Formats: sequence, C-alpha cells, structure tokens
Amino acid sequence: MSEHIVRSYDTDLQGLRQRIAEMGGIAEKMLVDSVAALARHDKPLAQTVIASDPRLDVLHREVEENAILTIARRQPLAVDLRETISAIRIAGDVERIGDLAKNIAKRALAIGDDFQPHKIVVGLRHMNDLVMGQLKDVLDAYAQKDTAKALDVWKRDGAIDALYTSLFRELLTYMMEDPRNISFCTHLLFCAKNIERIGDHTTNIAETVHYLVTAETLAIDRPKNDRSIDTTVEAGA
Repeated sequence: MSEHIVRSYDTDLQGLRQRIAEMGGIAEKMLVDSVAALARHDKPLAQTVIASDPRLDVLHREVEENAILTIARRQPLAVDLRETISAIRIAGDVERIGDLAKNIAKRALAIGDDFQPHKIVVGLRHMNDLVMGQLKDVLDAYAQKDTAKALDVWKRDGAIDALYTSLFRELLTYMMEDPRNISFCTHLLFCAKNIERIGDHTTNIAETVHYLVTAETLAIDRPKNDRSIDTTVEAGA
C-alpha cells in the first residue's frame, strides 16, 4: 500500500474518531441537562436538550456515510476494517443515547410542575450519575483503545439495573397508594427506564471496543440485575 493511500486512510479514520468524540460530548451534555431539567422543573433547559438532538443525528449520518465510503475506497483489512465497522456501531449507540436523553427532556416538559417524590428524584439523579460515569469511561476506552477500561464499564452495568429495580418498586408503591400519582409516576418510570437503557448502550460500546482491540466478541453473558419484570408479576399476583 502506497504512503499516499496509508496517509489518506489515516485521515479518514481520524475524521470518524473526531465525529464520534463530538457525538459523545453532545450526548453527555444532553443526558446531564435532561435529568437536571426534570429535577428542577426547568422547561427552557428541557427545550435546549431537545434542540440538541438534530446535530447528533447529522453527525451519526456523517459517520455512517463516511465509513461506508472509506470501506469502498480503501478496502481495509483486519484491524483497519474493524475500526471502521466499530465506528458505525458506536455512532449508532451514541445517537440512541441522545434519543433517550431527548425523551427524558420531553417527559420533563410533560410533568411540568407536578409533585415529584424527593426520594425518587434523588434516586434518578444517582442512577444518572452512575450512567454518566459509564458513558465517560467507555468513550475514553474507545479513544484510548483500552479494553480493560471497557470491560470495567461492562461489569458495572449490574449496579444500574439493581437501582432501576428499586426505583421501579418505589414508583409502583406511589401509584398504588393514590391513583392521582399514576400520571407523573408513569413519566418518571419511563425516565428511569431510559437511563437504564442508556447504561445498556454504554455496555454495547464496551463490547465494541473489546471487539475492536482483540478481534473477539465477549464469550460471557452480560451481568444483569433488572428484577422489574419479577416485580410486575408480584404486584399483579
């Protein structure tokens, strides 16, 4: 492969990495601001989160289109092909994280100034802090091609599932105590689920980083501590 082609290919890959880094920064801010808007009843902040999503969508399309063009033009092999495919996967997960953060912001607008149980809001913020830590770490793992850091994120996801189950049970209790709580508790339940799903997307990225670095998929099952389905059965029994 000529030096010119190698240099051009490196430029293509660097462009993909830069777009994903920008996507990660946008998604992180959307997530932080969406939960802050929910907790503080801050409608302008919620609107700002919603308005951020189109830029994320544009970057996602650019990553997909440029990655496909890179494969077509350069016909990469081995690790170079894995990096191009991994960029497509990671961009998809980050774009979905933005969608979930946007949904939290929309629910913050829908709830408005309705009463929100302090314990639930504190739980949501704690859950979001854990997820934010995972998101930051896994994006660093991608940038540094650090599979150990990626696997650490992957292993931490069970704690978020357990916290989601706790919030799920608490919200069910509020709804059973007073039917007037059902509307805003349903919105909070979806917000909690969105945060839990964002945690799942960070573990998806962790798995992709592991594949990128090692050329192997993880051979063990992802740790899961989401007992909300069991809780639903118990509540309906």
